[in-house]
Amino acid sequence: MPRPRTLLDRAAPLLIALAIVAGDRVSKLAVQHSLSFFDNISVVPGWLRIIHTENPGAAFGVLATGNPWLRSGILIGVSALVLVFVASALFGSRSAFTGAAARFGLSLVLGGALGNLYDRIVHGTVTDFIEVYHGAWSFPAFNVADSAITVGAALLLIDLLRPRHREAPGQTGLAHK
Repeated sequence: MPRPRTLLDRAAPLLIALAIVAGDRVSKLAVQHSLSFFDNISVVPGWLRIIHTENPGAAFGVLATGNPWLRSGILIGVSALVLVFVASALFGSRSAFTGAAARFGLSLVLGGALGNLYDRIVHGTVTDFIEVYHGAWSFPAFNVADSAITVGAALLLIDLLRPRHREAPGQTGLAHK
């Protein structure tokens, strides 16, 4: 039988998510106030730069063109559904996500989704600013929220693929002497 969750166990995911939202907001504001659109600062020459872009679409610019009302409705609706799923997985009494890695991953996804949802609702675009590139190749720019979502999803995947120890029926988990 799992141990009852303490107040810290219940609050930790929310605190992690709020830390992600705060880091995301601060970093986006710094970029918005320091760089004009498409200005960039080389961090690791030939590999990594800070660049100010505004993405009206989803990841990698998907849905960036077309009807802005439809795009906003779809992206905000999908984000809201993700938030409902993640919140129920974290805070629901019957959640299957009880492992530390899964709960941390869900907390990162929650914070990242909230950070990008805020931008979509308030600004209609998401500020992206981290760009990995080499020569003519470049990976689409991303932000702190995107990074948190990606790391969180990877942790969830690792947790789902990890072998589980299953107790036999009637076994209490206590060693018999």
